[in-house]
This record gives sequence, structure tokens and C-alpha cells, in this order.
Amino acid sequence: MKFLRLFFVSMIIYSMPVMAQKDTLTLDECIVGRYTNLYPSYLSNIQWVKGSDRLYSVKESGAQVVKDSRSLKVKQKFTLDFFKSLDNDLSKIKQVPSIQWIDNDTFKFSYHGTYYFVNDNKLDYTINLPKGMDDNFLSKDHQKIACSLGNNVWVLTKEGKKQVTSFEKKGIVCGKTVHRNEFGIEKGLFWAPNSMKLAFYKKDESMVADYTLVDMMSEPQKRVDIKYPMAGRKSHHVTVGVYDITSGKTIYLKTGGDPEHYLTNITWSPDAKYIYIAEVNRGQNKLNWNRYDVTTGEKLNTIISESDDRYIEPLHPLYFMPKSSNKFIRWTRKDGYFHLYMYDKNGKQLTQLTSGEWEVTAFYGVDRNEKYAFFQATKESPMARNIYRVNMKSLKVDKLDDIPMGWHNALFNTNYSQFIDVYERHDIPRKVEILSVSTRKRTKVLLKAEDTLAKKEIGEESVFTIKSGDGNTDLYCRMIKPLNFDPNKKYPVIVYVYGGPHAQLVQDRWHYSARWWQFYMAQQGYIAFTLDNRGSSNRGKEFEQVIHRNLGIHETEDQMKGIEYLKSLSYVDDSRIGVHGWSFGGFMTMNLMFRHPEVFKVGVSGGGVVDWSLYEIMYGERYMDRPQENPEGYKECNMVNHLKDLKGDLLLIHGAMDSTVVMQHSYKMLRESIKQSRQIDYFVYPTAPHNVRGYDRIHLMRKVSDYFLKNL
Repeated sequence: MKFLRLFFVSMIIYSMPVMAQKDTLTLDECIVGRYTNLYPSYLSNIQWVKGSDRLYSVKESGAQVVKDSRSLKVKQKFTLDFFKSLDNDLSKIKQVPSIQWIDNDTFKFSYHGTYYFVNDNKLDYTINLPKGMDDNFLSKDHQKIACSLGNNVWVLTKEGKKQVTSFEKKGIVCGKTVHRNEFGIEKGLFWAPNSMKLAFYKKDESMVADYTLVDMMSEPQKRVDIKYPMAGRKSHHVTVGVYDITSGKTIYLKTGGDPEHYLTNITWSPDAKYIYIAEVNRGQNKLNWNRYDVTTGEKLNTIISESDDRYIEPLHPLYFMPKSSNKFIRWTRKDGYFHLYMYDKNGKQLTQLTSGEWEVTAFYGVDRNEKYAFFQATKESPMARNIYRVNMKSLKVDKLDDIPMGWHNALFNTNYSQFIDVYERHDIPRKVEILSVSTRKRTKVLLKAEDTLAKKEIGEESVFTIKSGDGNTDLYCRMIKPLNFDPNKKYPVIVYVYGGPHAQLVQDRWHYSARWWQFYMAQQGYIAFTLDNRGSSNRGKEFEQVIHRNLGIHETEDQMKGIEYLKSLSYVDDSRIGVHGWSFGGFMTMNLMFRHPEVFKVGVSGGGVVDWSLYEIMYGERYMDRPQENPEGYKECNMVNHLKDLKGDLLLIHGAMDSTVVMQHSYKMLRESIKQSRQIDYFVYPTAPHNVRGYDRIHLMRKVSDYFLKNL
């Protein structure tokens, strides 16, 4: 009988359908695999061929092809042999390069320090790039390249190169970004629409004290001095030069006033006669849009003035209309949310194109007939990005994509009749499709990425809202439960936090934008939790500016509302709550550990700000004012002053070559811990800048993971 029972049981098991076993994520996959084998497929360098309805960058059999957007028939094919045949210097090229279309028949690409310009499938001309060049920008006529070499500006053509500036004094830098890349500044060179003039930033940082980083991997160690303008101290001085290609002369705009003010959002007029600059005082609460004559450098007038009780942060240049060149669109947050406004050339507001308690997050331009303006916005939800157009007369807003929620990025063709919708959603890894603007229907599918996590066992994720610390605002939260979750068990929690401006962690992207490390820790039996508190981005001015002069206070208040929610769950072990964050998140980790020591048992703070008086002027003074103006605020948000309240285990991590949050921050915390005979843990990455990248990051996240596994 016993034998028969075993026989029948074995037969039942044998006859059951075999279920595919799913693997769990390894730490390597979570860190490196996210960007390699487990990264959803994509179309590299996809673009519209200028002035046409053809598409470029569809890979087929090792070649790049151009296709008709309506039939998807191949119109042109670019193989490796094609590029080799263009020039003898390309005979050893090993892969098809990325190309950029200039017009319907012309494109360019670079290889080994040379730009190649191809017209009608034949090599037209080349421009050689010098070694050591930092940035380069092609002129509107595609005949000239402006670049910064060393600390000076050069213009390159097929005939050779011309040096525009020749400053040798230490601390004078031309043609590069200024103001620590704040205010939307991404470059230092600006071609005029007619390609006959070049504007550039000139920065004098000789008055800014040197800050020394030490490269300990050199033998002997090497001193690396950087210019780091700390809050309340001297800032660099910026002017704008204008180089005339014809005369070879350079004039400097007479911006005058406080030399420490900020010159931002440089915009050329369509006729190339004027430059507009959004000038912000060092206190960052006053803004003037000023117009300058580029021939004389004289300031002609101020067309727009604004002020704010807290701060102003212009991020976008003016957009002049394609036909009505005496009008421009301004993208600003002056009514509390980022919206689009129409002005005449003298700064008179004609109309507000978009309005409401949502934000324009990308502006794509205006059609040739100036009937519609096209943009991306949070109109459906702060978690989503959808594509819209607004009728500039009726102000009627139409949603152009037909997918509820999700995260959409648009690439419009020249006449705005079609666009490529590159999108994802919490349940969609990536899709790339063509949409018709008139019908709002998806006409062609270019890519449907496979779910690279389909064979992986991951924790269940959810998104929900709770109320903020003031009880008035919804805050978005994301939670990942452990594998094989049992609601009758108790689980520890790891909070992942950032919490500062210009960041949003909970988004309706694939898996709600969760870091895969959070899935990994969920595999180890932890609940992974994230909340976007007040102070983070894309929720309007009041939502962000509540942090002014008191960094860390309201943010911590909101994070604790998340903790209250977690404690209300029967399956949360509220004696085992940890927190981890980097940069502003590192600062927030210390805030939470020190201000609520009874709650947080373990924390890992990476690259965190300890003392805001040691942080850079542009960012720090925007949110905190100068230390001389806000001594109590700086004292309250100095984490050294709160270390005495620490009860749990804290690990500080820093990169030795961090030029953003310099190591002096964590050193101050270490010194204070010694004074107080208080033990904290510390780890340094000897060659790392502000972020630890590449395979070093696997070591970093193993360090972070092990700290929680050991102590939480």
C-alpha cells in the first residue's frame, strides 16, 4: 500500500505541466545589466530627415536605413562599405557611425577627430577638430564649427582654424558653461541665425579661491585645484563676447551692474542684430530680460522685469516665431506653474497660451502657419508626460497621444504633421510609433521592446498617494513588496530618498522608475519604499519653494508622513526601518537619522551635503540665501549640529574626487563624531567624482546592500 501511494503521487507530479522557473536578479544585473543585456531595446539616433517625411536610424542587417514614414519602405541604405568608399581615411572604419541630417540631402558624422559632410551621397568637405577640444557647435549654414580649446574660443572651417580669444591669464575661461551649469546653462557658444556672428561666455574666476582635490592614485599623489565658489563668498564674473566673422573683431556686451550677477538663457534675435539675456541678481529674486545691440555692445532696454519673494530660476531661452519674427514665446513659471506665454518684441504680453495647475515640461515649437504650439506636459498627472498642442488663437489644448498616462517623448517632423512617440509606462518597457497629428492615430510601429524582466522574479510594486505634512497636498509613493510576500509576516523597510529640487523619483515609466537595486533588496526580504516630498520637481512653484531658507525641514516632515503610513501596515516591522540616498538624498538620509533617531535603525548616506555653507553659491544661495542673511537657517540644516541625536548605525560614503559635494562635508562629520566619541562608519572611493559609475558601482551597491543586510 505504501508503495502504491508513492507510485500514484509520483505519477501525479510527473503528469503536471512543467512551469518555467524564473530567476531572481543578481546585483550585477541590477547595476550594470540595467544598461546592457536587460535594458529594453531602442532605436539609436532616430530622427526625421530634415524637410521630409523620411525616417533615419532604423537598423537592418548591420546598416542604417532611411524609410518612408508612411509605407516604411527603404529609401536609402548606409552600409559600412558605403562609409569606407567616401574617403581613404575612412577605409579602416569598423562600424556604421551615427549621422546627423542637416537638410534633405546633406548629413554629417565624425570619425577620429574629423567631421565629414556628405551631400547627395558624396563627400562634400571635411573639418578637422583639434585635440583637447571640449565642446563644438556647428553654425546654421553648416560651414563653421565653434569650439573651446583650452580656455579660449576657436572657429574651424574646411580652410583651417581661427583663434577668436587668446587669454593667457589664469582664471579666464571662454566658450564654456558658466554659473556651475545652473539656470539651464548647457553650453558656452551661441551661433547667430545668419552664421556670421558668434556669441560666447567669458568667465573670470580668478577671484574665486582655489579648492584642492588630491588624486591619491598618482605616484606621487597629484594636486588638482578647482574653482569652487562657496555660499556667501566671492563668485566668478561673467560677460558675453560677440565675434564678427567678417571683420574678425570681438566686442563685449556692456551688461554692467553687479559683476556677480547671472547671465542666463542667451537668445539671438532672428535678424541677428540683438541678443537677449535673462539677467538674475545674485540674490536670485529679481530678473530682467535685457536686449543688447551686438554691433556696439550697448544695452538698449529691459523688455521684461520680474521679482519673487523667494527666488526666480529662468531655465529656457526665448523662442521667436517662425513667421512673425517680432513675437516670441516665453516658457516661465511666473504664475506658479511652467507655462507658455506670447509676447511682442518689446516685452508686452499678448496672451497666455497654456494655464492650469500642471506644468509644461518640454516645448517642441510652432508650426509654419503659427496656428499651433506643441509641447509635453503633466496635464494628466504629475507622474505622467503626454504630448499636446494648443491653438494659439482659441487657446484650446488637444492631447495628441492616445495612451492613458505613461511617459511620452515626441520627435516632430518639419511641418508638425507627424511625430515619433517614444514612450513607456509602468507596464510597457518601450514602444516607438509614428502618430498622425491630424487624426491622432498611430500609423506605424517602429519598435516594441520585449520585457527583459519577464523571466525574472521581482517583488510586487504599487503606487499610491498620501497627504503631505501640511495635510493639503497629495504626495506620490512607490512600494515594492518582498518576494513571496506573506501579509501575516513582519518585514523591515528600506526607504530610498532624494527629496530635492529638479528630481522626481515616482513616475509612470517602466516599473514606475524604480531602481533595480530596490527590487534586489526586496528579494532579500525588505520592503522598498520611495516618496516624492514637497521640494521635489514638476509640481509647481509653491510645492517646490516651501523649502526656501530651511532645507531639510519640510522634506523630512513629508517623509515622516510616509513612515506613519508604513507603520499603519500590519506587515511592517517598525523596529527595522532604514534609509539610503545620494547627494541631496545623502543629506536627507542624515536628516532622517538625526531628527528621528527613534525611527531609523540604519542609514547609508552617499555624497551628502553636511553643511550648506560649504556648497556652491548658485544652487545653495537660491534655496538658502547667503549664510550672512540666514544664519539660523544654515545652523538648523547643518547636520553636524544634529549628530548628537544619532542612535542607529550610519555609513557615510564619498568619492575622493567629488567636485560637486566636496569631501570636506563628510570630513566635518567625521571630525565631529570623534569629538563626541560617537562611532559612525565611512568608506571612500579613491578615484570617484560625485557619482560612482561603471563596475565600481557594483562594489558600491554591494557595500550599501551588505550594510543593511548586516545591521537591519
